[in-house]
Amino acid sequence: MRVRFAPSPTGPLHIGGVRTALYNYLFARKHGGTFILRIEDTDQSRFVPGAEEYIQEALQWLGLLPDEGPTQGGPHAPYRQSERTHLYRQFAEKLLDSGHAYYAFDTEEELEDMRLRLQKSGQKAGAYNSITRYSMKNSLTLSRDEVQARIRNGEPYVIRIKIPRNEEVRVNDLIRGTIVVNSSTLDDKVLFKSDGMPTYHLANVADDYLMQITHVIRGEEWLPSAPLHVLLYKYLGLEEVMPQFAHLPLILKPEGNGKLSKRDGDRLGFPVFPLQWRDPESGEISAGYRESGWLPEAVINFLALLGWHPTEGKELFSLSELIDLFDLSRISKSGAKFDLEKARWINRQYVQALPPEVLGRELCRQAVNHGINADPQYCHRVASLVKERLTLLSDLWKESHFFFSRPGPPDAQWLQGRWNPETAALLDACIDRLSALELFESHQIEDTISQILREKSLKPAVLLPLLRVLLTGTMTGPSVADSMALLGKEETLHRLRTYRLWNIPV
Repeated sequence: MRVRFAPSPTGPLHIGGVRTALYNYLFARKHGGTFILRIEDTDQSRFVPGAEEYIQEALQWLGLLPDEGPTQGGPHAPYRQSERTHLYRQFAEKLLDSGHAYYAFDTEEELEDMRLRLQKSGQKAGAYNSITRYSMKNSLTLSRDEVQARIRNGEPYVIRIKIPRNEEVRVNDLIRGTIVVNSSTLDDKVLFKSDGMPTYHLANVADDYLMQITHVIRGEEWLPSAPLHVLLYKYLGLEEVMPQFAHLPLILKPEGNGKLSKRDGDRLGFPVFPLQWRDPESGEISAGYRESGWLPEAVINFLALLGWHPTEGKELFSLSELIDLFDLSRISKSGAKFDLEKARWINRQYVQALPPEVLGRELCRQAVNHGINADPQYCHRVASLVKERLTLLSDLWKESHFFFSRPGPPDAQWLQGRWNPETAALLDACIDRLSALELFESHQIEDTISQILREKSLKPAVLLPLLRVLLTGTMTGPSVADSMALLGKEETLHRLRTYRLWNIPV
């Protein structure tokens, strides 16, 4: 089994592309096959600097390492199509010689005139096809001598496939079954451009043949091109080695109406790219799963479930489990809605399973990013305390920053209705009792606060929110007693006493 993931370096890798890479990887590993990365960069006008490096870094972060590719090398190198252009001409020549392709010399203006004529006659957008080709400037309407003269004179031309007028083309798809398309719906696609570069269609088929690809597992958006590719295999005499096709369902918006886009991620607050991407022209930065605090194992897990359904009911799978269970027959034909809450739940399970020392190291790293060099042991203790509150790794700092820096004065609006002459006395009593503790540990602190509340016949809601805000500057977080114990006696008392400096009206 030999499969390939063949992205174009035209920008950041969408998670739909990541899922395609994942399914190819799982299929190859399941069958003891080869997973190939091929960079399809024949369209130099759309090439974006840094995009290829981004693709390779994303696959590395996710653990989907190719067996062959631009970096790894392999028996079919090179693996960038721009470095293989000398190989494609022979395929175009074979199609020309057999009469299944032809030269076309039409200018952009002539092509536009043809489209306008067809539109005025009530036809749909003009296509260069089995009917219109005979009114255009090509080797089907020009004499052989004139064609050769134009080529010798350096006149720009393209090579187009000659699609039959009325023929059934069958595409056997491992997910969708047999698809029958009439050739009258196809146009004479360009196979070789005037700049001497092949188009996607010719290069794709040629490379799949040369690299001995056995299965083409790709997105649904390529399904309309499949009949053309089947014809190319036929006309090149390669039907016997034509790979099997499997076209994956789209990843849909959370609402289910249409393909998931970057705009949807921006609107709903989640990334659609595996890594952060900085546009080299505009400088615009797009969020990535890695930088947003997602774990690669979780991203792999939830992407695998977008269109593929295991036989068992569970939802958490390691990569090795996915390899064992993966089967193309269990991929859905219909689009898969992106469920953000489920994705977050899956990531939470992976974050919760991380060893405390790993979370501690990550918290130290985040502290450094905020200008704080923290003690590793202290980070370990803090991370252990806030661990149950984490969904993303980026939640670490959000849930624990107050353990590293003192909060400012509480919001005046928040204090309104919570502060009166008795409040200061209650705080002072609490400070005195806590000061007297010899052991400043969580259960002693909790007992002390409970005793004060009992003596004064007060409910916890009168005192605990105030203590929490004075300690942390927030209304959420670990228990007040646990937070005090971790901050230590001296720091806790300092933070509680500062209320006297804030000019709170009594």
